[in-house]
Amino acid sequence: KKEELKAAMTAAAKNAMQMTSYEMKSKVVLEDLQINIPEVAGDPSVTQAMTMLKNAEITMDGMYQADPQQMEMKMGINLKGDMAMSFNIDMVMTQDTIYIKVPSIPMLPLPEDVVGKYLKMDLKELAEQSGETFSPETMDTEKTQKFANEVLEALLSEYDQAKYFKEINAKDAGLPEGVDAKQVVQFFVTNDNVNEALEILVNKVAPKVVDIAGKEEYREMLGLTQEDIDSAKTELSALNQEDFKAGLEEMKKYLKINTFSINTAIDKNDFPAYQDVALNVEFNEPETSESVKVAIKGSTQYLNINKK
Repeated sequence: KKEELKAAMTAAAKNAMQMTSYEMKSKVVLEDLQINIPEVAGDPSVTQAMTMLKNAEITMDGMYQADPQQMEMKMGINLKGDMAMSFNIDMVMTQDTIYIKVPSIPMLPLPEDVVGKYLKMDLKELAEQSGETFSPETMDTEKTQKFANEVLEALLSEYDQAKYFKEINAKDAGLPEGVDAKQVVQFFVTNDNVNEALEILVNKVAPKVVDIAGKEEYREMLGLTQEDIDSAKTELSALNQEDFKAGLEEMKKYLKINTFSINTAIDKNDFPAYQDVALNVEFNEPETSESVKVAIKGSTQYLNINKK
C-alpha cells in the first residue's frame, strides 16, 4: 500500500543504503547555461566553452556488490557544439584500490602504449605519500550507509510534509521503461519557501548532523577530530539570527528558483527504483542587469537490486 509521503521517501532512502548489490544507470545533463555579463560573454573562449557545455552530458553506468566490496563503473562524457567530443572512462574500485582505464581523449594525445591500460592506485600508498594515514574506516560501506541513514532521517524529519512534499502520478513522472513504481514522491523548494528551507537547514538540521558526525563510531570514518566537532558546534551556536535572516532576505534580490525538485519512484519492495533531480535557477545583479541562468537535470535508475 502507499504510505504517507515523507515516511515513504525516508523508508525508500533507508532501504537504498542497505542494498547489498545493484546495477546503476545515471545521467546528468546541463540543459541550459546563459551568461549575461558583457566582459565575460564577449570573450571567444567563454563563448566556445558555453557552446560545448550546453547540453553536455555525463553518464555513469555500473554495478556494485558489498561482499566482497567492489564497484565497476563506466563514466561517459559527451560534449556538444562545434567541437563535439565523447569519451569513456572505465573504473574498478575495491576497499583499498582504484583502477582507472586510461581513455583515448580527442585533443589530448596520450602515448599509444598507455591508452587502454589500467592505472592502479593503492589508497594506503597514496595516503602515506601525502603524509596521512590510510584508515579502512573511510571505506567501510556498512558504516557509511548507517551514517547516511541517520543524516537523512535528521534532514527529512524537519521539513513539513504539506509544504515540501507532494505525490506525482506515475504516468506523469516520465519514468523510464522497466520502472514499476507503486508511488512517486516529490520533494521541492520554490521561491516562496526557500528562506524557510534554508533556515531549517541551518538552525535545525545542521546541529543534528554535527551531533551525528561527532559520534565516536563516525569520527574516524569522516577524518574528523573532537576539536573539529566542537568548533562546528561553536560556529552554529554563535550564528547571529537577525543577520542570518537579513542575509536571506537580501539573497531574494539575486536568486530566483524556477525549479528545484527531487522525484523518487518507489517500487513494490520499497526501494527507490528511480530518482530524478531538476534544478533551474537564475542569479541576477539588479544594479547592472547582469545575470546567469543554469538548468541541470539528473537521474539514477537502480536495477537487479540485491541480486548476485
